[in-house]
Amino acid sequence: MKMNFTGCFIIIAGTFLQINNATFAQKKLVTIETTKGKIIVALYEKKAPLTCLNFMNYVEKLGNDGGSFYRTVTLENQPDKKVIIQVIQGGFNLRKIDTTLIRPIPLERTNATGISHKNGTISMARDQPDSGTTEFFVCIGKQPSLDFGGARNPDGQGFAAFGRVVKGMKVVREIQKSSAQGQSLSPPIKILKIY
Repeated sequence: MKMNFTGCFIIIAGTFLQINNATFAQKKLVTIETTKGKIIVALYEKKAPLTCLNFMNYVEKLGNDGGSFYRTVTLENQPDKKVIIQVIQGGFNLRKIDTTLIRPIPLERTNATGISHKNGTISMARDQPDSGTTEFFVCIGKQPSLDFGGARNPDGQGFAAFGRVVKGMKVVREIQKSSAQGQSLSPPIKILKIY
């Protein structure tokens, strides 16, 4: 019996594409539209459900009001050279919300979620553990000091990573290189909307 390898390849390739599309469709995609371009982020809802739910809550309530990227951390603008990171940080526009209703969420640590701070990772900004709310940052390059046990925060608890940029890292890098005074982007880069 003669086998048609071309036919087999097409069937296998078609199955492969269906699997990949199904896997891709399982992740919620969020677009952060800025004056520099679009950043598309895939959220890891199964791995970091609380953080994703928190983020999407603000997207639904405040996404049309935009916000800004206001902070850039580069190799050159960190006074403490012991623990170097590279990120851009931003947040939602809070003018149309009663800020007394904003509630911090429990920190979903990277040792529990398995999401490490790599190039393009989106994560919640925070001060103390369990204090993340509306601010977030995007990593440029690997940032292991932001993971659980990392030295960026004295408490060693790390930050709550909850997704990854799937398109638009060029925009992230352009924002990072924008005009700044110290770590403050000057002017901030406007987020037109998040959806």
